[in-house]
Amino acid sequence: MLPLVLSLMTRTPSGGLVALRVQHLQSGFPSPAISWNLIEDMQTQLQYAFMQNAYLAGAIVAVVAGVVGYFVVLRGLSFAGHALADIGFAGAAGAVLLGIDPIFGLLVFTIGSAVGIGLLGKRIQGRDVAIGIVLAWALGLGVLFLSLYTGYASEAYAVLFGEILGISVDDLLVTLLAGVIILAAMAVLYRPLLFASFDDEVAEARGVPVRFLSMAFMIILALAVSEAVQVVGVLLIFALLVTPAAIAERLTARPGRAIAIAVVLALAFTWAGIFISYYILYPVSVFITTLAFGSYVLVRLILAARARVVRRPQQALEGALA
Repeated sequence: MLPLVLSLMTRTPSGGLVALRVQHLQSGFPSPAISWNLIEDMQTQLQYAFMQNAYLAGAIVAVVAGVVGYFVVLRGLSFAGHALADIGFAGAAGAVLLGIDPIFGLLVFTIGSAVGIGLLGKRIQGRDVAIGIVLAWALGLGVLFLSLYTGYASEAYAVLFGEILGISVDDLLVTLLAGVIILAAMAVLYRPLLFASFDDEVAEARGVPVRFLSMAFMIILALAVSEAVQVVGVLLIFALLVTPAAIAERLTARPGRAIAIAVVLALAFTWAGIFISYYILYPVSVFITTLAFGSYVLVRLILAARARVVRRPQQALEGALA
């Protein structure tokens, strides 16, 4: 019975940790407990191959999310990015129904949608209603595909919530390859994309291919979404793609520095979420999103308080001069 339980658990989000906890209980050893010696705790976690894969995959996804996420926030594409993630779920569910890898279906749907959205260019900012309608239709297709599937679609549900603790070595290599391709593409497009993101009309007047850049970036975003799905799932994609970049944009106006801050924050949220989930048996995405949300709120409060402190002397000076 125990082998069957372990087999089922390792196929669900955080299943590796559940199986490990069951093994501890069966052997009489205590469950993992944090010692507050972070180095020792980290060494203990890295004894397990699935934890090594999780940290490495999380690092790759975090770096990509930080770089791509900055342009998502800068270009006002947060809703479009979320829509791509949800549309990708329909593709994953369809792939499961056909008996193929759900990531393949997710890629087909996200890239196809990205091309269509990219053709709108900057005008996408006024087309949220159309994107929302397509999004609702895609989610309806996802529900239909799942209802037609007679088995237990654990792989499709993993796309919804992420399954970083179940990543294999092959998945890790695919993630690394996708990350290298995305970062290489961003390096090539960086300067013209930055120019077009700040002022697309001036960029177009100077010969920058704004429409091509818009479509190319949406395809890159589709690839980044497909990659990040393994960590936080499509429902929580904002945690890595948007929140670190939104925090960074409030801390600095320099693009290079903002991207660096976004990468560091995404990496910190991901690794901290994995670290905590080893001791508290809940999905990694719960801790990543909580840390990201808490950090964003904290930064907003600190900046608001600092602005209030700076404003008081100015108001006093203006009152004295009046």
